[in-house]
Amino acid sequence: MKPEAATADISRSTVMALVACQVGLHGCLNGARMAIPLQALQQGLGATVLGMLMALFAVLPVLLALPAGRMADRLGYHRPVHLALALSFAGALVAASSGHLLALCIAALLVGAGSSLGMIALQRSAGRLARNPAERLRIFSWIALAPAIANFAGPMMAGVLIDHAGFRTAFAALALLPLLTLVFTRWVPREDIVPKPKSANAGPPAKAWDLLRLPDYRRLLFINWLIAATWDAHSFALPILGHERALSASAIGMVLAAYAIASAAVRLLIPMVAERLSPRLMMGVALAMTAAMFGVYPLLDSAWAMAGCAALLGIALGAIQPAVMSTLHQVTPPDRQGEAIGLRTTFVHLSTLVMPLTFGAIGAALGVAPVFWVTGAVLSLGAWQAMRLPRAS
Repeated sequence: MKPEAATADISRSTVMALVACQVGLHGCLNGARMAIPLQALQQGLGATVLGMLMALFAVLPVLLALPAGRMADRLGYHRPVHLALALSFAGALVAASSGHLLALCIAALLVGAGSSLGMIALQRSAGRLARNPAERLRIFSWIALAPAIANFAGPMMAGVLIDHAGFRTAFAALALLPLLTLVFTRWVPREDIVPKPKSANAGPPAKAWDLLRLPDYRRLLFINWLIAATWDAHSFALPILGHERALSASAIGMVLAAYAIASAAVRLLIPMVAERLSPRLMMGVALAMTAAMFGVYPLLDSAWAMAGCAALLGIALGAIQPAVMSTLHQVTPPDRQGEAIGLRTTFVHLSTLVMPLTFGAIGAALGVAPVFWVTGAVLSLGAWQAMRLPRAS
């Protein structure tokens, strides 16, 4: 076998192992993000408490993202991921043990932290497998299948189990998903980390915030915030909208599954045509498409119509994520990519912390429809920033 072919085979098997690892962590997260607010609604808690619960998924990721990025730069993939799966497993078990509001809060904290730590390590490792921009876009399209598969498996499994066996059984099943990560981590090769030599006349260590001096990185953070706000709005408003339309937990899970299937489909297509795609054009078109879908969403009444709209959202947002991660590795220093991903994750989770509280206040005052419309209006501002990003070089 030629060396180039051997390298391609190793990279492909590694990418598939990384996908399987993240499905376990992200499936637990997305199942919990649906099940926890539904249990809160069943207990008669209002939109403000629901927003607080959704925000708690982001509290520990905000605090841990930068240390997690530096940990990945320093230690590689395996040790950060082992910590991540332990946090997710513990969080799901806490929710399975009690439906009390405090238990739901603790579960949201732990599961959110676990998924975030695992994703930072994964994204850093995946970006370092690529040898050129087209290959990087292809790899991140495969990697982006993990959230798509998890968005289908976690909410669908949780919804069916809630309807037929109750919330505790659903959370116990979600606790098994991080164990998939433990199994497939064994197929991810360990990285040889070379410590940076310490120079006697070296200056103070670079700060993560110095990365914000890079204008293209700032633009990418803004676009990434729009994506995060979109998903937070959808995750927050869909259970409320479904509850208002008297949809069952299984029907709400089906809507989220439609989003996941569409996201997976577009991410399967991207690797076949990666050489012909412009990441910045992908981001601009997808943001405009998402804004249009958010304008239509609250006008729909049936689960099937919502599922169709969710599928279109899945196509748009499914195309954005690989483009964002591919561009991030292009516009940041190679030896600080874990740190750059950690800083990006900090901003994402700050949004996830703040935006559900904002959505809760809007929902309590004006209803759920303005949540969709305000988000759509903000999304429409993002396309022009995407077109100012550099072309792949």
